[in-house]
Amino acid sequence: MTPRGPARGKSKARADRKQPAAKKTGASKQKAPRKRRLPPPDPARVAELLARLEANDPNPECALDHANPFELIAATILSAQCTDERVNMTTPALFARFPDAASLAAAEQEQVEELVRSTGFFRNKAKNLRGMAARVTEVFGGEIPQAMDDLLSLPGVARKTANVVRGVCWRLADGVVVDTHVGRISRRWGLTAETDPVKVEAELMALVPQAQWIDYSHRVIRFGRRTCDARKPLCGSCELADLCPRIGVDDAAS
Repeated sequence: MTPRGPARGKSKARADRKQPAAKKTGASKQKAPRKRRLPPPDPARVAELLARLEANDPNPECALDHANPFELIAATILSAQCTDERVNMTTPALFARFPDAASLAAAEQEQVEELVRSTGFFRNKAKNLRGMAARVTEVFGGEIPQAMDDLLSLPGVARKTANVVRGVCWRLADGVVVDTHVGRISRRWGLTAETDPVKVEAELMALVPQAQWIDYSHRVIRFGRRTCDARKPLCGSCELADLCPRIGVDDAAS
């Protein structure tokens, strides 16, 4: 019997099946542009910038009006996606009606909603305020706790809010509070290229001495309102102009 030769047709078919699929090309597969990297900030420039900030604003204060830790934590919850000015217009009536955690915990949802409506997202904020007050009353005896983990256990309280309360009320520095002003101005100064507040905070903590973490945020916020506006910064009269690389600033706008 004559042995059969290789089944070339079948072998070719099997080989064809093993060929890797061709890579798809097209606009949908374009790579996202890489984030522009900044050179590391000059330590001497950073030190001088911090020194001038302190000289121009030696006793910075929190922009949110408050008389005690309870009022500050409530105001900070309300400040999410809202200006401090609007919060300061809202809280007097809120605190007149509900001056402590126990009274706020006992409030009706609709009552709180009506008082905080102008701050935006008022239903969720009212729910968080009542939840925070209830836990403070039931678990912490009506007093706002100092410990980070305890603060983070409160409804509506994340790291930023906890940092604000610990820093302002008890001068406990766990990090740098990064709000809209702090993030954009720190990028304008070339201290970070990040947009994620957590990453911005990490980079600022590496640049700013821990003793200045609390006051840095308050000073930058006040500086942003006074001089370094988002759209029309007053670069011509800015006391930090010679230290600022003006990243993202349109010359026509300033």
